[in-house]
Amino acid sequence: MEKAKVFFTDFRTTIGVSQCAKLQKLIRAAGIGQIDFAGKYVAIKMHFGELGNMAFLRPNYARAVADVVKELGGIPFLTDCNTLYPGSRKNAIDHLTNAELNGFNSVTTGCHVIIADGLRGTDDVEVPVPNGEFCKTALIGRAVMDADILISLSHFKGHEATGFGGACKNIGMGCGSRAGKMHQHNEGTPRVDPSLCRGCGRCAKECGSDAIYYDENHKAHISTDLCKGCGRCIGACAFDAIANVNDSANEHLCCKIAEYTAAVCHGRPCFHISLIMDVSPNCDCHDENDAPILPDIGMLASFDPVALDQACVDLAQKAEPFRNSQLGDNLARPDWHHHHDHFMDSNPNVRWKETLSHGEKIGLGTREYELHVIR
Repeated sequence: MEKAKVFFTDFRTTIGVSQCAKLQKLIRAAGIGQIDFAGKYVAIKMHFGELGNMAFLRPNYARAVADVVKELGGIPFLTDCNTLYPGSRKNAIDHLTNAELNGFNSVTTGCHVIIADGLRGTDDVEVPVPNGEFCKTALIGRAVMDADILISLSHFKGHEATGFGGACKNIGMGCGSRAGKMHQHNEGTPRVDPSLCRGCGRCAKECGSDAIYYDENHKAHISTDLCKGCGRCIGACAFDAIANVNDSANEHLCCKIAEYTAAVCHGRPCFHISLIMDVSPNCDCHDENDAPILPDIGMLASFDPVALDQACVDLAQKAEPFRNSQLGDNLARPDWHHHHDHFMDSNPNVRWKETLSHGEKIGLGTREYELHVIR
């Protein structure tokens, strides 16, 4: 496979030129205009940020991308899928409210927000995984698959399980329905916290496997023999009493993310954008964000999600860590085992390279790239 082209620009601007204008210049230079957008539905996949988190991408950047899509004749919408864990984005109503509170609406972004897997996170499509080893099919939010074109707009940052969150994480995990996220995180059973369970029976009504039963204290339990791991009960519980607790090994998780990304991207035009800024140590799914571990670096775009993630990683690894950060604190410890890897030194349990190596193995993209700098 020949080297992929990745386009880069930093955050420096001249008077009268905004960063959003610079982003538009970048994506045009990267070739977004090569895609036939005329009359096509365009899913712009991004993360709206958990309430309380301030590191997510501002809606201004989404507006910049949506405006270019409209200029090229496309019909854009912003989208994400509901979360597996309890929080402010676990159903479409809360998710849309969350997006509004964080500034994402049709006025600020120039397009509508659609939660791809529906009200309860169960509106999905089973999609074949090309060359899949861990997953033969993927469960993807229906609105993502109904779109003619996919654009990923990713906040590149650290992550406590996958090392970093970039294009593949944004697409693979982010486009998975609740059952799809469950499939990636584990293939087991959610657990009920009896101290939070109210015995209301809602989870049992939503269960399609008759796997939920109640004890003499009216506390729910989930049968591991009957449970299919769909995660419907998590979305049904109004009291956050049900959660996914058993993660797969992180290297398997990273491989599954690559395979889900391949399922989403296969057979249609895709374009990928990542902004390396506010590089928090953990995911934007947290309802808080720690100080950045690295400085703001720049914006990148490519047709290849693997090459884009690799380029972002390489630029991040060359950056000087901030002392007053999770990464800086770890590196300053006299007993710290230095990995000489910013992501592993921030979160030592991660195996981030598996996402890229497995993505390359299954034909999602290549880790070899040419970096084209746009001023």
